[in-house]
Amino acid sequence: MRMGRYLVPLAFLIVWQGIASSGIIPEYKLPSPAAVMAAFGELIMTGMPPGHKLPSHLLMSLYRVALGFFIAAAVAVPLGILMGWSRRLQYLISPLVEMVRPVPPLAWIPLSILWFGIGIKSAAFIIFLGAFFPMLLNTIAGVQSIPKILLEAARTLGADQGNLLMKVLLPGALPSIFLGLRIGLGIGWMTLVAAEFTGVKSGYGLGYMIMTARDIQRSDEIIAGMVVIGLTGLLIDALIRKAEAKLLPWQ
Repeated sequence: MRMGRYLVPLAFLIVWQGIASSGIIPEYKLPSPAAVMAAFGELIMTGMPPGHKLPSHLLMSLYRVALGFFIAAAVAVPLGILMGWSRRLQYLISPLVEMVRPVPPLAWIPLSILWFGIGIKSAAFIIFLGAFFPMLLNTIAGVQSIPKILLEAARTLGADQGNLLMKVLLPGALPSIFLGLRIGLGIGWMTLVAAEFTGVKSGYGLGYMIMTARDIQRSDEIIAGMVVIGLTGLLIDALIRKAEAKLLPWQ
């Protein structure tokens, strides 16, 4: 059963290699998996552009994601708990949230560059926008999903507002909060790469690396960069799942 989950990726690689080897699609448009692996090694050893190696690109992208993500979590989770707890507060803030939420984070890129320039602050702002709303809405939903009878029982046993918040609402909302964190991180990761397409001061970042490879028509290095992004996202999601399993063993 464990091996079965790898059959589809293996079949995908075999089909991909077959298409690339047949020449149906020119190699400069669709390089083979073997060529992508060779490009991956070149990105590690030489870099794109030369001297800007893959580990440095990855670390800089992770730093940008972490900065925007943690700022978003620090704002969205407490605000979501308060909005889920207070119907009046939710009534007052929801119109603004619902007005801003449909605007794609990428639409904010011109303003972010105007406000913060090209650099860490601009990228962190885009990440913040991408991650904030899934965290906020899932936190609100988690708080409001707690059965009223549990709150009444806690009050009957003498729980004050602080105890209700810390011992009933927060633990009960944690599964939804973790779901929001996972969704928010995924969206933030996607928006970061797009934000890096606009340019970076440091010359490092996976999005910047991919755009540089595109400029010299290195499709093998473009796909290698995409694979790194996908695998990194998969690893981060697995780490969040592991943390959730430890903190919420009853789930």
